[in-house]
Amino acid sequence: MLKKSRLYSILAMPVLLIAVFMLSLSPAGAAENPWKLAWSDEFDGPDNSSLDNSKWTFEIGDGYGGWGNGELQYYTDRLENARIEKGSLVITVLKETYEEFWDYTSARIKTAGKFEQTYGRFEARIKIPYSQGLWPAFWLLGTNFEEVGWPKCGEIDIMENSGKEFHKISGTLHGPGYSGSLGLGGSYIADVKLADDYHVYALEWEKDAIRWYFDDKLYLTKTPNDLVDKDRWVFDHPFFIILNVAVGGYYPGKPDETTVLPQQMLVDYVRVYSRNK
Repeated sequence: MLKKSRLYSILAMPVLLIAVFMLSLSPAGAAENPWKLAWSDEFDGPDNSSLDNSKWTFEIGDGYGGWGNGELQYYTDRLENARIEKGSLVITVLKETYEEFWDYTSARIKTAGKFEQTYGRFEARIKIPYSQGLWPAFWLLGTNFEEVGWPKCGEIDIMENSGKEFHKISGTLHGPGYSGSLGLGGSYIADVKLADDYHVYALEWEKDAIRWYFDDKLYLTKTPNDLVDKDRWVFDHPFFIILNVAVGGYYPGKPDETTVLPQQMLVDYVRVYSRNK
């Protein structure tokens, strides 16, 4: 027979375990979330409507000959190229003769003048397109772009993909002395075809470190120590967000006979967080 004190101890154990579990769920017992939402777009407007112009601006045109990358598309603000549909932003790439000169149209949107932030977590849930010659991207550009030019303003590519590489994404920093093909970055190879479903592409940007994530899996970290000259680290001022799908350019190459168009990039949401203090 168990002694009474021993019996009471055994009976009390489940109650104690429940109490510990409940404490872990309480604000005092739970680990504090390091991020708080600073800005977002859930793209929950009516179907076949345009973007919220309090949050986004369209970039229109060919960037005076290909946006510095030899791109082939003309960006428009038409619903045919960018619209809200079923709770997502839909950027559609079309092969068409546009204004008698361009063979492709697409869309490029930015938050410049609407929302800009220094440091934080930037994330988007995106279903990217595929096909040779397509170049979907989610990225940040320094707000001092017009004053100092590129790459001194800094560029942070959160996600970009060459459409022929079904499993690969890249994250890259561009700055003075490390731009274009010399950018500071790396890649991630997924075990699934990226165009088959939505995935979360995220970046955590702090004073002395920038980290890239795929579906919350950390795959790349860069710091000023990765530069020979640390003074060239230019990621210490506000940046704005850009979403686009380019056609052609130095990164993916031109479309060819394997390219399938039209194609769409679907963006479920874009969210930006700042550090809890």
